[in-house]
Amino acid sequence: MTGPRTAFRASSRKRETVTAYNDESGTDGALRRSLGVSRRRFLSTCTAAAATAIAAPAFGASPALAQPTPDQGQGVGLSLVPEDRRGIILYTVRDATGRDPLTTTLPSGFREVFGELARYGYKQVEFAGYGQHANAPGGSNLESVEGAKLLRSWLDEYGLRAQGNHGFIPSSWPLNQSDLDRFKLHLEIANILGMEHMGTGGDPTGSAYRADWDVAADKWNTLGQIAQGAGLKLYTHNHDAAYGFLLDGGPLDAQGRPTRSSGIRKLEYFLQVTDPKTVWLEMDIFWAHVAQYKFHTYTAHDGSQQENIFDPAALVRGNTKRYPLFHAKDGVVNTNSGNGYDMVPFGTGAIDYRTFFRRVGAKNYHNPMVEQDNAPSSTVPAQSLNHARIGYDNLAALRK
Repeated sequence: MTGPRTAFRASSRKRETVTAYNDESGTDGALRRSLGVSRRRFLSTCTAAAATAIAAPAFGASPALAQPTPDQGQGVGLSLVPEDRRGIILYTVRDATGRDPLTTTLPSGFREVFGELARYGYKQVEFAGYGQHANAPGGSNLESVEGAKLLRSWLDEYGLRAQGNHGFIPSSWPLNQSDLDRFKLHLEIANILGMEHMGTGGDPTGSAYRADWDVAADKWNTLGQIAQGAGLKLYTHNHDAAYGFLLDGGPLDAQGRPTRSSGIRKLEYFLQVTDPKTVWLEMDIFWAHVAQYKFHTYTAHDGSQQENIFDPAALVRGNTKRYPLFHAKDGVVNTNSGNGYDMVPFGTGAIDYRTFFRRVGAKNYHNPMVEQDNAPSSTVPAQSLNHARIGYDNLAALRK
């Protein structure tokens, strides 16, 4: 057949194309050789890196904190992430859902990408919006009841479950009617898609001040009650800043705001002042480790400098039911970076996910979603899907 291709081509032909691209480029082998950091070398690497860092940052938990807490009744060698809990956020492959199916033989649009991800072994997806290329089946914007029904049919076709999304959270507070109506539409869409959770990709507030986190808590408690009424669990997603220290005391600045901290972190405070029955969180494990690197000292109310090394797994362990979802994102150590890590495909970096998942336990409750912000490439069109496959293989390989 010559001329423009149809909007939907058999997925088997596209899968052959992706495989052929892999074989020709040797991407996977080169990636593992160039980016892989063994777990065994991790602590020694971090010790050397810490010696050159400005404030002696700590990577990973201390040896005392890092002792695994295995689930009762579970044997060594069992998977740390059950097969039905292995997911991916579609932001990782946003270039694939967004590319024109008439100009490529690679999987494109939601339907074909679902088929490809299911072929890798994924059982769950987390949405990052409902837009795709206009030439894909269903058109460009599926943020509607009819669009959700179409998406659900494709999820069912490939045996996938939608577990959450990074969707709309009203900016207004108190809520205006327009925001409330759109929020309720997203709840309806989430129910059509079969989600248990609905969320957002942003922090509850970007502020460092307790008063602003109190306002955010009031808003999220209200939104959480609305979501609960629709049968959904509302969650917020973190970045590193939300695990920085809350400014809640000490001398006031010129605007009357506190300048020092009691040592509690912003999201730790948020957990205290929100309703555990209506508000949940999604930990991005990469950004939580960035926070561990960046935010380890604070100025106490009395002006003294205090150290408090953040332990992401301990926070989850102490609030297990508040963290139903994770972003499983990896990084290699780079102390020349302000973040302390450079992002790489899941399982090829230095974050000790085996220890993390062993420590947090409750493996039949948590839902890890593979994510890599920089997976799409302008020069390697198949890269994001290739990295998604690498991510699945490494997630599935984690064992006690």
